[in-house]
Amino acid sequence: MIQRKYITLMSLIALITISGCSLIGTKQVEIVSKPLEIDIIQPTLPRPIEMTSPNWYVVSEAKKDNLCVATLSYDPKRFEEKDGVQVEKLKRPKTCNLEDRDNPEWPVDYSHLDYFLDEMKEQNGGEVVFVATTIGDYQVMSANMQELKRYIKQLGEVVVYYRDVTIKTPKGNEKGVAVQIEKKND
Repeated sequence: MIQRKYITLMSLIALITISGCSLIGTKQVEIVSKPLEIDIIQPTLPRPIEMTSPNWYVVSEAKKDNLCVATLSYDPKRFEEKDGVQVEKLKRPKTCNLEDRDNPEWPVDYSHLDYFLDEMKEQNGGEVVFVATTIGDYQVMSANMQELKRYIKQLGEVVVYYRDVTIKTPKGNEKGVAVQIEKKND
């Protein structure tokens, strides 16, 4: 008898386990898919490139102008304004003595090269150093600079594209700004 009760109880437990919750009934499951809004952290735009123009010197052996000091009046007289005062404008005579020139200390055959060397010696404590390039090498440097500018511009456009794609805009009017290159002259 105990065995019969035990078998009946075990059968009942097995029946409940096998049928699970099917005795309660089924509920219709509705599957809905909708897009999720993901917050993407926007990178800051790169700092603009600040380029400074180098000084290039072109020096030749052409004679340096050492003009006569302006001493002759125009006929009729001409005037120019200097510091709010009208001053008579003078012209230079065609010939003059060496001591009547703008730079009387310059020798007679003073050239642009001589002037440049003297200026460099004065600026650099008597030392002169030349940095030279060929025209072909200068063209290569120029082409490389254009390539660098193109790369930076395209990189800026890529950044702007990704910003436009990922920034949430309620009206869709807000657009990114491209990278600009500014040249500062000292």
